[in-house]
Amino acid sequence: MKKKNIWVGLSLCLMLVASGCGSNNNAAVNTEKAANKPANATAAPADAGSKETYSIAISQYVEHPSLDATREGFMAALKDAGLIEGENLKVDLQNAQADQANNLSIAQKIAGDKNDLVLAIATPSAQSIVQKVDKDTPVLFAAVTDPLDARLVTDLEHPGGNVSGASDTNPEAITRLMQFIAAQFPKVKKLGLVINEGEPNAVVMAGIAKEELDKHGIELVKAAVTNTSEVKQAAESLVGRVDAFYITLDNSVVSAVDTIIQTANEKKLPFFSADRDTVEKGAFATVGFKYYDHGYQVGEMAVEVLKNGTSPGDMKVTMQEKLDLILNLKAAEAQGIEVTDAMKAEVVDQTNNIIQ
Repeated sequence: MKKKNIWVGLSLCLMLVASGCGSNNNAAVNTEKAANKPANATAAPADAGSKETYSIAISQYVEHPSLDATREGFMAALKDAGLIEGENLKVDLQNAQADQANNLSIAQKIAGDKNDLVLAIATPSAQSIVQKVDKDTPVLFAAVTDPLDARLVTDLEHPGGNVSGASDTNPEAITRLMQFIAAQFPKVKKLGLVINEGEPNAVVMAGIAKEELDKHGIELVKAAVTNTSEVKQAAESLVGRVDAFYITLDNSVVSAVDTIIQTANEKKLPFFSADRDTVEKGAFATVGFKYYDHGYQVGEMAVEVLKNGTSPGDMKVTMQEKLDLILNLKAAEAQGIEVTDAMKAEVVDQTNNIIQ
C-alpha cells in the first residue's frame, strides 16, 4: 500500500470532519436511548397500506462482536422503518468466516441474484461486492476504515455511482488513545501490536498510531499474523518484549481477541483496543463508540434507498464524530492497572463509558 494514498484519504476525512461530515451520526452512547435505539433516530414510519416487498443481501466478512452489532443495528433501523424480515423484507445473509475464497464466492453469488440493495460489512467484503455487483444495484458499506484507500468511492462528500456507506473510524480516535497511553502510562515504552497486514484497514490505523507514538518516544512493536489461528501465538511472542498490547479494527485479530485478553490478564499487561466491543469483552480502554449505532446509521441510509429511491451516490459517506474514552474497570483489575482519578476525568459520559 502506498503511504501517499493512505494520507490523501485520511486528509479528506479530516477535512470532512471539520466541515460537519456525518452530522446526523449518533456515535456516542446516549442515556436517552430506548430499547437500544439511538436517541436521534428518525426512521420513516411504516406505510400500512403498502404491500411492496424488498430483497436485500448482506455480506459480512467474519463473526465478531463489532461486526455483529453493526448488522443488528442495521436491521433494527429497517424494522423501525416498517421493513420487517419475513413480512415485507427478504434477507440473504452470507458470512465469509474470514476466508477470502469464501468472500469472493459470496460476492459472485450475490451479484448473480436480484437484490434491491446490498450491504457489505467490513473492508474485504465491501471490496469484493463493489467489484462484482452490477452498477445498477445499490450498495452500502459499514465497518470500513478508509473507503478511499479501499477504492470503494473516489469522493466522500459526493460518492456518485451506486456505492456509499459509513466509515467506522476517525483518525482522531486513534490519536487520542495513543495520547492517553503516553500521558497515563509513562512506563509503557514499547506497545505490542498483533496485526494482519493483509487487511488495509489495519495497516492504515497502525500507521496513524505509529505516527502519534513516535511523538512520545514509544515504539510500536508488531507481531504479524495471516489468519485468526495465529493470533494467540503472536500475542505470546510479544510477552517480555512489550509493556502493553494494542489492536486495530483488524478482523482477523478481533475474531480471536479472547486469546489476547487471556494473555494480557495472565502477564499483567495493559490491553488497549480500537473498538468498544473489545473493551466490553476485556480490553482496558479505547476511544470509540457503539457499533450498534454505527449500523443503525447505515440502516437509515438503506431506508432512504429502499423507500424513497435515493441513490447511494447522492449520499455522502459519514464517519464517527462523537468520540469518548471508554474504560473497563474489571479489565483494569485483571491486568494490574491502577485506575486513577485523572484517567476517569477523561471520560465524558462516565455513566455509560466507565464499565464496572
